[in-house]
Amino acid sequence: MGRVSTVAFWGKKNRETEPESREDRKKVGPIRRLWRKFRSIDWKNPVNRWKLLFASLVGCIVLFGGGYGVISFTNSPSFCSSCHEMAPEYSSYTASAHNQITCVQCHIKPGTINMLTHKMKSLKEVYYHVTGVPEQIVQTEEEAVSNENCLQCHSKNRLVTASGDLKVNHKGHIEEGIPCISCHAGVVHAKMATRGINTEEVRGKWTKESAEKMMEEKYLRPNMGTCIDCHDKVNNGEKPWKDPAYNVPPNPEEVEKEIDKNKEEGKATTVATTEGEATEATEETVAVHEEKTQDLILQAIGKQTKDVKLSMECKTCHKQTEIPKTHQDVNWSNGHGETAVQQLDKCMNCHQDSKWVREIPKEDILSLLKMGDQKVNKYTPNVTLAKEQARTNKFCSACHSDRPESHGDSDQWLTSHADKAKTNDMKAECFVCHDRDKPKADSTDAKASTDVYCQYCHRTGFKDDVKN
Repeated sequence: MGRVSTVAFWGKKNRETEPESREDRKKVGPIRRLWRKFRSIDWKNPVNRWKLLFASLVGCIVLFGGGYGVISFTNSPSFCSSCHEMAPEYSSYTASAHNQITCVQCHIKPGTINMLTHKMKSLKEVYYHVTGVPEQIVQTEEEAVSNENCLQCHSKNRLVTASGDLKVNHKGHIEEGIPCISCHAGVVHAKMATRGINTEEVRGKWTKESAEKMMEEKYLRPNMGTCIDCHDKVNNGEKPWKDPAYNVPPNPEEVEKEIDKNKEEGKATTVATTEGEATEATEETVAVHEEKTQDLILQAIGKQTKDVKLSMECKTCHKQTEIPKTHQDVNWSNGHGETAVQQLDKCMNCHQDSKWVREIPKEDILSLLKMGDQKVNKYTPNVTLAKEQARTNKFCSACHSDRPESHGDSDQWLTSHADKAKTNDMKAECFVCHDRDKPKADSTDAKASTDVYCQYCHRTGFKDDVKN
């Protein structure tokens, strides 16, 4: 065979060589052949250089465009909703005021590096989805929403909330290093993890319609108990927000591990501790908690007993909260019982001690859905309900546990209080704090704020007595 001459795509004539045999082509792989062809290109020719530039440009567009498309797709809320375990989070998101922004605007810090880093870390979510979804999904300390995310849309210079009531120096809080989620943790997902309503067994119950029923206002707005808990800790020299775990719900898996660990380490202690000692410790804990709650309430109504760094009085933060005119009556403390019976629902708008607790109790999603279909019944005056509330509500018992000024000295009051308990209505006021008969140890009735009961002295009964 004679020598042949060929022209390459890039315009350079190949050297005149003997054609490769079939055995030679088998020895040289496709990559090596491409590399030889690439080396044989005449790079001095400007047309070849332009061709290389064009090919590189097309390659970059395909590579980066495809990568950008993948990232954009994984950033969309619809991608998050593609996994069934995210049904609670996605459904609550669609029912929230933040449903016009994407998930990543809150959950990934601004910046390309943060975006790419988060995508790499998120590969573990794919692993969990394939190998076994956790029983409950909770936000970890590392993935907590940062202030940088919030400040992309919100101004830190706000001094008053949108409602116009609450005075909060947002800038001062941020400069102190307090995370926004310390107060606003429920703004999108209504604190579902803390409430325990996003577990595996109830994920199928989450739809947009059901989410709207479970997005209660008290979980969307800042919890007053959170503010009080933090302020109280600051007054005691602490900075609780320095601990990342303070602002995220506990991981149930880690809590379970901790419980198991404590059980293993405390076996000997458990055996040695008697049931009576455990009960006594529980009662002591409850007593300390109640005493602390009452102290905070007394501070809230302006009866502070100590100097504090942050005032706990209601009007310090609540711009529109004023003492009602009825409360300004000098005799209000001794004569508000009738008003409490008639307007108990209005009283509870402010005087509800459950609002002062930071901890949120676990809830049942099925019960919540049923309650959402019920109509709120209008309150009707109820003496029994008012008495029970007066005994159990810390706002009431904080004052009822103290001896009223009207009772005077014990010897004088004991001999002259009959005129204050002539009628059943008058006696009803007495029974707010006192029991008529000796309380039973196993009674389920609300405990009176004092251990003084009528029968202790009136052992022979009462004249014209009608039991209330």
